Formats: sequence, C-alpha cells, structure tokens
Amino acid sequence: MDSDDDYTKDGTMDIYKRPANKKKTGTWKACPYILGDEACERLAYYGMSTNLVNYIQKRLNLGVASSSKAVNNWSGTCYVTPLIGAFLADAYLGRYWTIAGFSFLYIIGMTLLTLSASVKGIRPCNNGTCNPTSSQRAAFFVSIYLIAFGTGGIKPCVSSFGADQFDDNDENEKKKKSSFFNWFYLSINVGALIASSVLVYIQSNVGWGLGFGVPAVAMAIALVFFFSGTRLYRLQPPAGSPLTRIFQVFVAFIRKCHVKTPHDDTLLYETADTESIIVASRKLEHSDEFRFFDKAAVEAESDKVDGLVNPWRLCTVTQVEEVKSIIRLLPIWATGIVFSCVYGQMSTMFVNQGNVMDNHIGPHFRIPSACLSIFDTVSVIFWAPVYDLFIVPLARKYTGNERGFTQLQRMGIGLVISVFAMACAAVLETIRLDMVRKNNYYDSEYVPLSIFWQVPQYFLIGCAEVFTFIGQLEFFYDQAPDAMRSLCSALCLTTTALGNYLSSLLVTIVMNVTTRHGKFGWIPDELNRGHLDYFYWLLAFLSIINFFIYLWISKWYTYKKIAGKT
Repeated sequence: MDSDDDYTKDGTMDIYKRPANKKKTGTWKACPYILGDEACERLAYYGMSTNLVNYIQKRLNLGVASSSKAVNNWSGTCYVTPLIGAFLADAYLGRYWTIAGFSFLYIIGMTLLTLSASVKGIRPCNNGTCNPTSSQRAAFFVSIYLIAFGTGGIKPCVSSFGADQFDDNDENEKKKKSSFFNWFYLSINVGALIASSVLVYIQSNVGWGLGFGVPAVAMAIALVFFFSGTRLYRLQPPAGSPLTRIFQVFVAFIRKCHVKTPHDDTLLYETADTESIIVASRKLEHSDEFRFFDKAAVEAESDKVDGLVNPWRLCTVTQVEEVKSIIRLLPIWATGIVFSCVYGQMSTMFVNQGNVMDNHIGPHFRIPSACLSIFDTVSVIFWAPVYDLFIVPLARKYTGNERGFTQLQRMGIGLVISVFAMACAAVLETIRLDMVRKNNYYDSEYVPLSIFWQVPQYFLIGCAEVFTFIGQLEFFYDQAPDAMRSLCSALCLTTTALGNYLSSLLVTIVMNVTTRHGKFGWIPDELNRGHLDYFYWLLAFLSIINFFIYLWISKWYTYKKIAGKT
C-alpha cells in the first residue's frame, strides 16, 4: 500500500516519490529495461544512419564531399539537440518524462523517413531512375531532422537515468555504477551490430523502404522496453532551471566584484541544513579554484528582503561550486572534439574509401562498404567486458585505484589509440593509391585490394571508444553537480556534434585549398585521383597535438568533492 507521502496535495500520485522502497527498486533490477531500451534505440539510430551517406549519394544524387558534409551536419545536430532535452529534464520534466516524450517524436521522424523512401510520389527513385525533386529532398531532410530532435531528449538522459538507479551514498552500489557504464555502452553496440550488418545489407540489396522500416519498428519496441520497467525505477525530481542558478552566481558576483573575499571559507554563505537547498542535490565542498566567484557567497546586509535571501544577490557555496564544476569540465570537454572528429570518419570517409576497394566475397556476393562498421561494433563488444572483467582488476593491482585507472587516465589512453587508428587508415590508403598509379586503375570502379584491409582501422576505433567514450560518460556524470547531470551528459555529447562540424570544416578547407589551379584535390568524387591519405595524416597530426593539450589540462584538474565526505 502506498503511503500518504506518495501523493501530492491534490490527491494525485507523485511519480518522483514512488517507489519508495530502496531494496525493491533501482540498482541492477531496473537496468535490463534501460539497457534493452538503449539497445533498440541504438539499433534504430544506427540502422538509419550507418548507410545514410550512400543513400544521399545514390538516391538524392549528391557528390562525395557534399554527401559527407550533409551527414556530418545532421550527425552534429543529433549531438547538439541533447542540450535542449537535458535542460528540460533537469529543469522541468525529469529524465523519465523527457525520454518518454522525445521517443514519440523520434518514432514520428522514423515513420516519415520510411514513407519518404518507399511511397510513390515521395520517394526519389522510380523504375530504377533517381531524379529527386526539391520537395522529395525536403521530405527526406525534414524526417531526419525530426529524428535529430527526438534523439536530443534521449541521448543525454538514458545513461544518467541508468546511473541514477545506483545510490552514491552506498559504497557497494557506487562500485556497481562504474560497471553499469561499460555494460550500457555494450548495449549500444549490440544494437549497432545488427544495424551495421543486417540492416545495411537490407538497404543495399533489398530496399530502402524496408531498410528504414525495421529501425522504425525497433524504436517502438525501445519505448515498450522503457515503459515496462516503470515500477522499478528510482526517479530523480527536476531541480529547476540550472541556467537560472548559473546566471544568479554571475549576477551576484558582478554586483559584489569590489567585495573582499574572506580567507576563511566557513564565513561564506551556506544553509545550515544537512541537505542543499537545490532539489535532489548534495552540498558541495568549497574549492580553492576560481576564488573570485566566492564573492557571490559573501553575505551583505542588502542581500535579504524581509528576512528572505535574494538569490540574485547572495548564493550558497554549493551553488557557486556548481558553476566552478562546469568551468573545470570545459577544457576536458574541448579535448574530446578532435577525438569525435576521428570517430566520425567511420560513417563518411571510411565508407567512401571502402567504396573503391574490392568488396567481393566469392563470385556472387558483395559486402556493402558501410557494413565494415560492424568491426568497430565487434571491437567494442569485445573490449567492453574485457576492460571490466580483466583490465580493471589487473590495473587495480598496480594503481591502487578501485576503478583500475582514473577516469582521466582512461580517456587519455583512448586518445592515443585514436592516433594509431588514423595512421592505419592513412597507410592503407597510401598502399591503395600506389596500386592505382602502378596499374593505371584511375578509371576502375574499384582497386583489387580487399576491403577487409580496413578492419584494423575500425577495430582500433572501437578500442579507443571503450576507453574514451565510456570514460567520458562516467566522468561527466560523476563530476557534474547532482542537479545538472543531464545537462553535463549533453555537454559531453556535444563533442560529437562539434567533431562532426570540425570534420565538415576540414573537408571544406581542404577542398578549397587543394582544388586550386584545376587540381582534383585531396577528396574528389573519383578518389582514385585524390589523396585521402593526406587527409587521414592531417587528422592523425591534429590528434597528437590534442593529446598533449589533454595531458597538460588533466594534470591540473581537481575532482569534485561532496561536503561531509573525505
């Protein structure tokens, strides 16, 4: 029977207080539903995006560079819209209702995409001929950008929602939470595995209507998974606008810019209660970095009106530390952009490179180049449990860290591996172009070099993901203020957006510079006459510079501390 505390004043059940029994909810009991939802949602996402560059080229008649930029821009949008979803989740809706609501928008977009590829009059191809009209192209782009907005409410919330099921105040649950992120990322790649194999084959050999229809059904199944676990979830209530609290600190700081900050931090304003005044947020311990922001927590007579504190004049230490935490995260966040740019090559340049390699398996079967991303997925599925079950215990013996490596060390290892991935891709392309020159394959459909030579570069990217992307998920969740976890997860995801935009920018600059004086450039539509290997080496060079910047930044990073904990 539900207690009276489970209901609001108007008699309706408060979903954020139910269920109250900690032993019957949360932890791993709720995780199968969350992981199942994520696996299906990722199947839907990768099922329509993995081969998207080929659909745009072959059905919408765009060139190699144009189609790559279109995919990069769309993919970038998919990782910017999470800022909207995260804000709504942290401020007003909570993670549960944000995931539910945006999932419906996602399904609408998937349905429209399926119709745009299969219904006569809307689809760009009829009787084997593709002459897309502006309205047909518009229908396609409207559908994929609806998906981009739909995923914006899911991406930043699902991983945080899963981590919410583990109590940070319970040491046993806190250890399990670290493993959750590994298994969460594994579930993503289970969905991606099916998408990059079965669905890419269907799209390339059966039809795009069915190839997009299956992901639409998968998204509907994801929603069923999510709702099925409702009674087991621990739900964190929204804490009000995080942007408002951030602006309050800045306004209070500016108003008191001439006030002297006391050397004794106990003189700064903080509530006497054991809990923070911010809903569902623990108090944060004062830190010495960015001490100028402490002015916002210096008390003055004008800060109170009729005995009530004006939050635009006086902020608590916890509120100030929220702002400091976000600022400390930003440099680490920025170093993830180049890594995401490297990661983004799998859905663009790696596919284009595979298109001009020998993709035959036997005399009658040809593997679609986009299917090679299955080896990235296999790599993640291999390395995620290996990391959790073997690497962590082994590293723990030498580092003494409960997690094996610190989160910053883990991300740094992934950055190093990404350099080798780009070098591997560059060497392969150099060998391929050398064959073109020696054998005059310039006008050939493909070079007699097996597409499976791309496997190492995909496998290395997958290994790098396990270290860097999973490390980022855990790092941004742990180091985020309690009431800003969705927002910080979204901030983490924006590195992927900016990585895609950076890739588009690099392609644009490279093509503008290298096509002067009538030259083909590095990335022409006919790659046999280009120098894609130079582009890969450029990314490897940028990755090396990025790694050393990351080392310098991480050396000075200070981890968040909860008040009252040692």
